Amino acid sequence: MSTNEKLPAGKITAEKLTAGAGTVTADDDDFVEEEYKPTEADGDMFGGAPAKKAEHFWPSAKRLMGLLKPESAGIALVLAMVTVAVVLNVVAPRILGQAMDVIFGGVVGKQLPAGVSKDQFVDGLRAQGENNFADMIARMELVPGAGIDFQKLSFLISVVLVMYFVANIFTWLQGYVLNVLVMRVVRKLRDDTEKKLNRLPLNYFDIRQRGDTLSRVTNDVDNIQQALQQAFAQLLSSALTVIGIVIMMFIVSWQLALIALVALPLSGVAAGIIGARSQKLFAAQWKNTGTLNGQIEESFAGHDLVRVFGRDADILARFDERNEALYKASFGAQFVSGMIMPVMQFVSYLSYVGIAVVGGLRVASGGMSLGDATAFIQYSREFTQPLGQMAGMANMLQSGVASAERVFEFLDAEEQDAETAIEHLPAKTDGHVEFKRVTFSYSADKPLIEDLSFNAEPGHTVAIVGPTGAGKTTLVNLVMRFYELNSGSITLDGVDITRLSRSELRAKVGMVLQDAWLFGGSIYDNIKYGNLNATEEQIMEAARATFVDRFVRALPDGYNTVIDEEGNNVSAGEKQLITIARAFVANPSLLILDEATSSVDTRTEVLVQKAMAALRTDRTSFVIAHRLSTIRDADTILVMEAGRIVEQGNHRDLLELQGAYYRLYMSQFAGEDAEQSLADEATAVHS
Repeated sequence: MSTNEKLPAGKITAEKLTAGAGTVTADDDDFVEEEYKPTEADGDMFGGAPAKKAEHFWPSAKRLMGLLKPESAGIALVLAMVTVAVVLNVVAPRILGQAMDVIFGGVVGKQLPAGVSKDQFVDGLRAQGENNFADMIARMELVPGAGIDFQKLSFLISVVLVMYFVANIFTWLQGYVLNVLVMRVVRKLRDDTEKKLNRLPLNYFDIRQRGDTLSRVTNDVDNIQQALQQAFAQLLSSALTVIGIVIMMFIVSWQLALIALVALPLSGVAAGIIGARSQKLFAAQWKNTGTLNGQIEESFAGHDLVRVFGRDADILARFDERNEALYKASFGAQFVSGMIMPVMQFVSYLSYVGIAVVGGLRVASGGMSLGDATAFIQYSREFTQPLGQMAGMANMLQSGVASAERVFEFLDAEEQDAETAIEHLPAKTDGHVEFKRVTFSYSADKPLIEDLSFNAEPGHTVAIVGPTGAGKTTLVNLVMRFYELNSGSITLDGVDITRLSRSELRAKVGMVLQDAWLFGGSIYDNIKYGNLNATEEQIMEAARATFVDRFVRALPDGYNTVIDEEGNNVSAGEKQLITIARAFVANPSLLILDEATSSVDTRTEVLVQKAMAALRTDRTSFVIAHRLSTIRDADTILVMEAGRIVEQGNHRDLLELQGAYYRLYMSQFAGEDAEQSLADEATAVHS
């Protein structure tokens, strides 16, 4: 794979994180990952629920709101439209109550004798000792003997309908504008996370689970979007609605308002007690959901092995056990959380009964009009709805802030050292690489490479061998500047690589990795990925030189064959040949082959070896190999142990030394086979 492909040196996308594509890390030989311990805030590492609770809520919430600062004008417009909509919705019931007074007044007035004024009729009632009835009539707008004033009634109803219509128009407009603003903010946030991925050093990914990073740049960003789109406007609207309703209730009747507000602390206590219990059960539900999902993922991924070893019953038993645990946790969570609304409704109904009784008595005593009582009952019914919405949106906002905190942690992660490019290389370099007293370690307390020096001459093939953990892959990763040196220097054609930009350096290097990665698309596109400016003739030449053409011609769609999501419609060896062709078309000056034949069969290995030989022609090549039979023709073999070069030379010279290389060779070919192999080599030399 060429670094012109931008892998791993270039763009590291969420899609590639999902598939493990292109990210070159220190392999198991050189580096043991720190144990990553997921926390409850991480949620399901592989696409599960986002974080539920922020550790530092207010700083994270403030920073989250800061994302909206560039859209301050639009946010102000949203606030204005929400305010207008709430005011219209809150005032409308009072006007509807006035319409009720017109109807009631007309009905009562029709029953009264015509020819007398309302005041005269009220005075007559008081003279008869009907003071309560007199007070009620006094508060009503009526004309004795006259019926309902339909003109006034139609006007009031029209006003109410217009108010509700305009309120809904403003509600729709604020939702539309807010969606536009939030989508712009989230688009920038996604852009920032994508750019951050490309600025992070490789060791950031070494010590973290891939699923955690993926969750931060996908699920958590989606959760932020949901929180901003729904919770922000809904919380504002609900809060303003509660304030408006409380004000209107006190305007209509402060006595009834006090009765209505008594229900608030009762509802709060009930919701708090039940909510705390349900939160624990929901946490258990998410935990069991993640466990069950992991079980299912493992079962599907290892389906063949399950069948081979006859573990179907065992897998099913484990699934039933975890599914039962999820059922119990989910049932408990839903049952307990389902009690919140009935309890709050019961408290609300108690308040409603109190308001209805007291309101009826006040209407009968003339303390308030029937329209005001009707309006107040409507306010009391509407009062609990925004409170419930605020509680739900508060949970959503808390979850969104928790996700924002995780995204901000990602965005604040320490980036790789800034570029210090002050020199450039010619278009075609010789490929002379020199290590000068290089020292490097992944952690300060665990030295790996110390005071290492060697030369790789232009056009030569340098093979790197050694036991597990010797530092072989680390060596080539240092050439690519995936990690920075602790001390010493590495030069390419006499230029210190730290004086070059990473992109320029990596454009001169091609890589073929042990794990062949192909992108979704045609075989032709996968080869062309090595050099997007390559002509069709150059691509065909690369395919022929690397033996790709031999098997592609046999495919029904030839070079237009589309690689499926898992790359299962081509064999492992064919994948590797395609990646070699991809590196070939990039035409790099320096080539790195990291155990490129380890995953192919013996017959395919011959083709891969020939393809790599064609690729290595006239190029300086570093070959990491465990199969010593594949590097016998290398110009120089470096034998590494514990980060040091303990031997170097060609194959025959190192065998004659009977040192570290000789021991590796003997152990790999096992006794008599090794002796026979040595004898065959000696015969070949003499002949």
